[in-house]
Amino acid sequence: MNWLIVGGTGQLGLALSNELNGRRISHNSVNSKELDISDSLAVDKFIQLLKPEVIINAAAWTDVDGAETHQVRAFEVNSQGALNLAVAAKDLNAIFVQISTDFVFSGASIEPRDEYSPHNPISVYGSSKSQGEFLVGNEYRERTYIVRTAWLYSANRKNFAKTMIKLALLDHREVRVVNDQVGQPTFAGDLAKQIVDLVVSKLPFGVYHATNSGQVSWFDFSREIFKLVGADTNRVTPISSLELQRPAKRPPYSVLGHNAWNGTSVSPMQNWKNALAYSLPMIISSVKLEGLSHENNTTKY
Repeated sequence: MNWLIVGGTGQLGLALSNELNGRRISHNSVNSKELDISDSLAVDKFIQLLKPEVIINAAAWTDVDGAETHQVRAFEVNSQGALNLAVAAKDLNAIFVQISTDFVFSGASIEPRDEYSPHNPISVYGSSKSQGEFLVGNEYRERTYIVRTAWLYSANRKNFAKTMIKLALLDHREVRVVNDQVGQPTFAGDLAKQIVDLVVSKLPFGVYHATNSGQVSWFDFSREIFKLVGADTNRVTPISSLELQRPAKRPPYSVLGHNAWNGTSVSPMQNWKNALAYSLPMIISSVKLEGLSHENNTTKY
């Protein structure tokens, strides 16, 4: 079976390649410079040339704040791009995996959102991903998995956990982190394994939530990172989202339920604390190789 990873140089794309290599599953990987998914003709030509049996769309406009001022481009990539790939997958009768996000929900609830809870996004990014889900489902529901995840981190690319590890190990300043946003930090390696398990186990097509289990605030997540690397946890101090003043609103309670995995051969993903402890050595190695960038002197997250 030949797979295609779209968005192959992002955190998830790299983790998927690593997972597929480990299982000796043939695959190709493409990034945004090689394929602009908002160009339907380019997508059709590219997919017809490779003829993959599984297509995973891990490509996205993920700059949440930037989407507020680049709305057109965010929708071109996250909505139209997703539809273009679904159409191409449908033409080949290929399995299609659309990666989505907790941001399709408002976060106003104090209970975990189940897979078929109504959407109510509160940002342009969330709206663009929500529309992408709708377009994909409307076009090719019969052989599509929609996989929602959240708070992704890894040893690759820029992400919150990696930034906190940098600050914990290589800096000495106070770090102010929001304590009124709760969610599920998700290790990209665990997510990649879950997605591959989903496909190879031939689970029913539909919507699945793929996050590490449990829940935590960004503040407490940061303190756990500092504790695990042996840094002073008192350097991490809480602030409110209002103090941070970001352009885009974030869901205050961004926890996803995992009911869709019940009764299947694939279990929900491990607890976020276990995932963090497991992944920490490889992230620390990456951080030490890169060093601490002082390009951005802010210490509020």
